[in-house]
Amino acid sequence: MTLQDLGWNDFFSRYFTEVAKEGWVAGRLIRETKINFSALLEGAEEVDCVVGGKVWHEASCDAELPAVGDWVAIELGAGENDEHIIRARLPRRTCFSRKAPGKSSEEQVMAANVDVVVVVTDAGADFNLRRMERYFTIIQKSGARCVVLVNKSDLEEDEVNEKARVEIQELSPEAEVHVTSATRHEGLEVLKSHLRAGVTLTMVGSSGVGKSTLVNQLLGEEWLWTGEVNEVTGKGRHTTVARELVVLEEGGMLVDNPGIREVQMWTDEETLRDSFADVEELTLRCKFRDCKHQGDRGCAIAAAVEAGELDLARYEGYLRLDEEIEELNFRRKKRQMIVERWGKRNSRVKARNRDDRIELEKEQRGEL
Repeated sequence: MTLQDLGWNDFFSRYFTEVAKEGWVAGRLIRETKINFSALLEGAEEVDCVVGGKVWHEASCDAELPAVGDWVAIELGAGENDEHIIRARLPRRTCFSRKAPGKSSEEQVMAANVDVVVVVTDAGADFNLRRMERYFTIIQKSGARCVVLVNKSDLEEDEVNEKARVEIQELSPEAEVHVTSATRHEGLEVLKSHLRAGVTLTMVGSSGVGKSTLVNQLLGEEWLWTGEVNEVTGKGRHTTVARELVVLEEGGMLVDNPGIREVQMWTDEETLRDSFADVEELTLRCKFRDCKHQGDRGCAIAAAVEAGELDLARYEGYLRLDEEIEELNFRRKKRQMIVERWGKRNSRVKARNRDDRIELEKEQRGEL
């Protein structure tokens, strides 16, 4: 297995050349634990490695630290018991992220350097167009291509599955949307059509939508334990508990993600406008530039909703996402202010301690 089989290309080679020193090798991170990472090197050699101090200190936030899927420069330990150390993380070509759950303003990297993001849902209990809008927005921000599987088609009528497919497709004409049934081994060819040497695919979706079954079928073995789904909660008793990049025998790589309970936004206003181009176009038709779109005279949004040209639920979803991004930006600025304030305080404390130390040394030497 070569580095090219793992996704290595001129982009990463150029940056590696800029940072690499003698004894450093390129590797791709495939697994993260609480204490270290595992990386694949040239020839499919797998090594455990730890993050070097320089990488830690230069990262301004957790999202800038190495993550599964990243390419890194590793200094191999000289002795059998010496640690292999990650000396640099190479820039990412794509980055699939969300806001960390809760009230945090931090970015959570779900997969680095992925080419295709596959969203698995169903036409039953998991079907939620507003959630799909969130997925489409953050996938567009990531730079990866998007594929959607409306899975578990064997549990719903054909008309219900097709209706779900059409409604999802209307939200994002650029995405590929397919109806599948993992239990019937349907739709695997869709996934395989995107997989070849050097291509990385990640699958995301709620617990219980059949994602782990699809992963098992791709791997050709019972890689993940699966079981029945609770009929009340709609959640599976199995879940992927940690991110891991797996090299597939037929070519390509898969980053499996734990079931996602919430899809919080990690994007910007420009990406949101691109994802909701139909809504943005209508706002330009409003009579007044400062229209609040809440019953104002000459509001094109209100007219479109009344005429049935714009789904009210879609517009309300747009407003919620816009509010979330505004709140996220506020928290980012607030956090930055706190960091800067603490930085200035620490500088003052260090300067004061330095002055006190100098005075004490002078006093001990009898200069005072």
